[in-house]
Amino acid sequence: MIPIAIQQYLRRHRVPFERYAHARAVTATELVDVLNVPGWRVAKSVIVKANRQPWIVVVPALATVNLRQVRDILGVHTVRLAAESEFVDHFPGCEVGAEPPFGELYGLPVAVDESLSLNERLLFRAGSHEEALELRFQDFARLEWPLVASFIHPLVNERETRDSYSTSRDEGSGASA
Repeated sequence: MIPIAIQQYLRRHRVPFERYAHARAVTATELVDVLNVPGWRVAKSVIVKANRQPWIVVVPALATVNLRQVRDILGVHTVRLAAESEFVDHFPGCEVGAEPPFGELYGLPVAVDESLSLNERLLFRAGSHEEALELRFQDFARLEWPLVASFIHPLVNERETRDSYSTSRDEGSGASA
C-alpha cells in the first residue's frame, strides 16, 4: 500500500494521481511486466551519493545510470550508488527498494533523466512493491522542480533490453543503477 504520507503530500499540493494495485513486483523490470506497459512509462528511483549527499536519480525502468554523467552534471568529485543501509531511514513507511521520487517530501534533491520528460504520464513506485502511482510528468516537475538532464547509458531497442534483463536481475530502485 502507498504510505499515507505520500498520498497526503500529493493531495496537499493538488497533484492528481491514479493508484494501481498489482502483483508483487520487486524489480523495475518486474513492475513493467506486471503492469504490462512499455518500460519507458515506468520510472525508477536510484539513490546515489554525490560528495556524500544522497540524491534521488529518476530514470526509465529499463535504463541504467551513467554515474560519470551524473558526476559531471552535478559538478561534484564523486558519485556512487548508495547502499540500502545509507538511505533506508530517509524513506519511513516505504518498503526497501520501492523508494518514491518525491525528494521534497523526504528532504532529498531529485534529478530526472530528460527522456522521462517526453512522457505525458509516468508510473512510479511509491513506497510499495504491490501498488504503483501514475501522474502527469508536468505535475511531477511542478511538485519537485527536479534537475532534468541526460544521465543514462544509451538504451537499445526496448525488446532487446527486456530480453537481456530477463537473464539478469535488476534491483529496480535504491542501490540499482
